[in-house]
Amino acid sequence: MPFPDLPNNHALFVLLLTVFALYLFRRDDIPLETSCVIVLLCLTMGFSFAPFHNFNGRLEPMQFFSGFGHEALVAVCALMICGQGLVRTGALEPIGRFLSKVWKTAPLFSLLLTLVIAGFLSAFVNNTPIVVLLLPILVSVAIRTKSSPSNLLMPMGFATIIGGMATTIGTSTNLLVVSVAADLGLRKFGMFDFLLPASIAGSVAILYLWLVAPRILPERKAVMKNTSPRVFTAQLHIDEGSFAVGKTLSEVINKTDGQMKVIRIQRGDEISIVPMPDAKIKAGDRLRVIDSPEHLKEYEQVLGAKLFRRGKLISEDHPLTAENQQLSEIVVTPGSPLAGRTLKDVEFIDQYGLVAIALHRGDSVVDMHNKGLGTVTLHVGDVLLVQGGQKDIAEFKKSGEILILDATTDLPKSHRAPRALFIMGLVVLLAAVGALPIAISALGGAMLMILVHCMTWREAMHALSAQVILIVAASLALGIAMIETGAAEYLAQAFVASLYGAPPAVLLSGLMLLLALLTNVVSNNAAAVIGTPIAVSIANQLNLPAEPFVMAVLFGANMSFATPMAYKTNLLVMSAGGYKFSDFIKVGVPLVILMWITLSIALPILYQF
Repeated sequence: MPFPDLPNNHALFVLLLTVFALYLFRRDDIPLETSCVIVLLCLTMGFSFAPFHNFNGRLEPMQFFSGFGHEALVAVCALMICGQGLVRTGALEPIGRFLSKVWKTAPLFSLLLTLVIAGFLSAFVNNTPIVVLLLPILVSVAIRTKSSPSNLLMPMGFATIIGGMATTIGTSTNLLVVSVAADLGLRKFGMFDFLLPASIAGSVAILYLWLVAPRILPERKAVMKNTSPRVFTAQLHIDEGSFAVGKTLSEVINKTDGQMKVIRIQRGDEISIVPMPDAKIKAGDRLRVIDSPEHLKEYEQVLGAKLFRRGKLISEDHPLTAENQQLSEIVVTPGSPLAGRTLKDVEFIDQYGLVAIALHRGDSVVDMHNKGLGTVTLHVGDVLLVQGGQKDIAEFKKSGEILILDATTDLPKSHRAPRALFIMGLVVLLAAVGALPIAISALGGAMLMILVHCMTWREAMHALSAQVILIVAASLALGIAMIETGAAEYLAQAFVASLYGAPPAVLLSGLMLLLALLTNVVSNNAAAVIGTPIAVSIANQLNLPAEPFVMAVLFGANMSFATPMAYKTNLLVMSAGGYKFSDFIKVGVPLVILMWITLSIALPILYQF
């Protein structure tokens, strides 16, 4: 079969823009929201200045905004709100307590039970709250058993991704694939149409996560209560009565038994002094130091200094050395009020009664240079060291807005939890039996959650993620452009030509592997929306049913195991478990290969070709 000729100029533009979009989506230094808006602007402006006409007439640029009103986006947002209702009422807390008890008697069986429950829950609820629920439990188990949580956290996180493959509402990726396929004329997939192949591959994957993954994962030191090995950047303010006044830096360091590491001396608002051994310390100086939370508090006491934030001393209302104060380490989760914002923006001290005194990001310490911690834009997965009164921290835990890694108190038990569970069950039931489309049933469930006081409108809005909304809208816009200009048809022809003569099962397997590679580099939603029209075009050219090829795209786009940036829960697990990038490759790549081989065998057999 000859390789197809190049498509029209508009299709070439869309293909190049798609490559550029995938490049933007994987850039950590550009906010994902910014990348999505850039893509939308390129599409709308490009087709405004250079109109495109096909057999349907002119392609109107405003069509690229239709994703904002697409039923898939409505369903995704409504389901996120419903999931927030379960978290806010503590409806999932009994499961957490049950698992915590079982771990005491049968650890190996408990790990299997945890993986199965995590996967099952993620088939119906967004997996982020599931991971947030289970992380503190597994970390606590590791502390009690004096073992490393690195053997537990990554398998649990991957289990939630696997469980999300089983139903149309398991992930936003599934909803997008189903909706785009329906837009292309395929029959609407039912809620459990993916269940059989997902269960087959999921069973193999769970066994791997249970018996193999914990044994090949290297032991990592994670953030745990009283044993935190993380290092943080913090500032020590030197008072008039401090030991350090008038002393050289070497004398100050010797006072801490040579342990304190000073990376910069800040004098006033603009003067920054290189930390030379003979540098004289003056009252009012701020020493930027890197160390563990325990050592930071020790230096504070030994030097008679105070932890410093935002250009001024901590006020008496928020002391760092008062009675009943606690240190806690928190992770910035997707959809939390801190993600993408600074502590100054959210008025962290005033709103929560807590003081953030240090920051850890990935495998590195954030050097703030001349900026205060309050001006640093926080990323999903960042770990903050905060201090506050026991009561304030307890209230913060109950809010459920941000994951506290060293939480020791149970989630609040609420009399509204049964209402939230009933509403979520009703949402799933109505969609499963076909009584209502999932977008309508989920939206109705979200409204009921608010009406029966499972949460407030403000809490519901916290559940929504601007990143998810914009990536869905931008991905759908790219999908429309690829279909209308013929770019998707060209890619399908090129794919078939490159594997000319191969059996359909090989084409299906190759498509799934391509999506699995793509989803670990860019957004899984983007990969799914771009891949779905290509899958339908391939099936049409081969005169085969499109459903198995669409499923290949769906499963491939969900195999987000090989890199930490492939899925938002991977970032949470990475921070909590102290994992390195190589750990995801070591455990995730074999998992991708295992599921790819299993589904490559199962799908052709199930669809008899």
